[in-house]
Amino acid sequence: MEKFIIRGGKRLVGDVMVSGAKNAAVAILPAVILADAPCTVENLPWIEDVNILCDIFEQLDVRVEQLSERRTMIDPTKMRSYKASFETVSRLRASYYLLGAMLGKFGHAEVALPGGCEIGQRPIDQHLKGLRALGAQIEIERGNIVAHCENGLVGAEVYLDVVSVGATINIMLAAAKAKGLTTIVNAAKEPHIVDVANFLNLSGASIKGAGTDIIRVHGREYLGGCTYQIIPDQIEAGTYMIAAAATRGDVCVRNVIPTHLEAVSAKLMEMGVRVTEGDDGRDFFIRVQADKAPRPVNVKTLPYPGFPTDLQQPIMAMLSVAKGTSVIVENIWEDRFKHVGQLRRMGANINIDNRVAIVEGVKALSGAPIYASDLRAGAALVVAGLMAEGRTELNNVDFIDRGYEAMEKKLSALGADIKRASDGKAMVY
Repeated sequence: MEKFIIRGGKRLVGDVMVSGAKNAAVAILPAVILADAPCTVENLPWIEDVNILCDIFEQLDVRVEQLSERRTMIDPTKMRSYKASFETVSRLRASYYLLGAMLGKFGHAEVALPGGCEIGQRPIDQHLKGLRALGAQIEIERGNIVAHCENGLVGAEVYLDVVSVGATINIMLAAAKAKGLTTIVNAAKEPHIVDVANFLNLSGASIKGAGTDIIRVHGREYLGGCTYQIIPDQIEAGTYMIAAAATRGDVCVRNVIPTHLEAVSAKLMEMGVRVTEGDDGRDFFIRVQADKAPRPVNVKTLPYPGFPTDLQQPIMAMLSVAKGTSVIVENIWEDRFKHVGQLRRMGANINIDNRVAIVEGVKALSGAPIYASDLRAGAALVVAGLMAEGRTELNNVDFIDRGYEAMEKKLSALGADIKRASDGKAMVY
């Protein structure tokens, strides 16, 4: 197992380039399956979740060819199998998107139940409800989701009982080639939902309303190839914004869409951080400047455009040294405070009551051996290590690799003292 060795107390300064959005990439790649011609995907982040999907594609006879550092060709035209094995699928939460894509392409799908980070109950009942509404017959057999629709999917109205990003995308994928009109009511609005819809539309689909709570999909028989650029990753951008502020640094976070980060920017400004947006003709950027301990604030996670649950953990690390008491309410996942025990090991004063965290600011954190329990917990502990006095040894960085591309290299370029190590030795690149 690899680890990060972090010597804290270094102020982050400089420019950092944000990669393509993880949550968009892991949905757009399955969406490519629906195409009847090769597609080229640009700005694809080379993270572990994408690598796993590429492994699955290899098993399914979907050809993946990296044309350049940021351009990847994916050819699904020789794909014949509609079965995704447990060995690969169990490593990836977003593997459930294969279900909607393969149902739309073949009328059949057999996908093992998804894996991913353990951050609470993550049922897929809304996914299955939507697919059944389109005519699929679905059974759970020995840990596999087995779905088929002999005569093809047919459009229908689907009302989601709860707002679900995954279910919204999965139904949208299945409906792209279904007969007639599908209407998704109470749909999620996240930017990567819009990105998936834009990709499908560029391929010839007809999807309207993405980004609102009602999405209408007119099924199309044929979807052609296209070249598509994935949006920047709002969560990676938000993580570096928080890290910059937590270290009292001065960082330009580049290749961002500022409107996707309004909730994060507003909360940082409430904490006394200076946040400014800019456009230098090459890309949009957000500059984050801080020179003192943050003010305490209250944070409530909400579906987009509210404060994102994926940044609750990193901002908690920053608030652990605020001058006063902060209250964090986690409204999305019921088990997303697993990082708290590790922050306490570093000296944080945090009390948990169900979904509420009371964070009493301390003067400083101290480096310690700590362990990441999931992707965003890992990011939070990196932020804590950058702030802390002394040496932090962060284990289980494979969680971080699932969603952040070369995090330690990007932070090192900003002046952080962070190295990847294996068996106690620094990795040589």
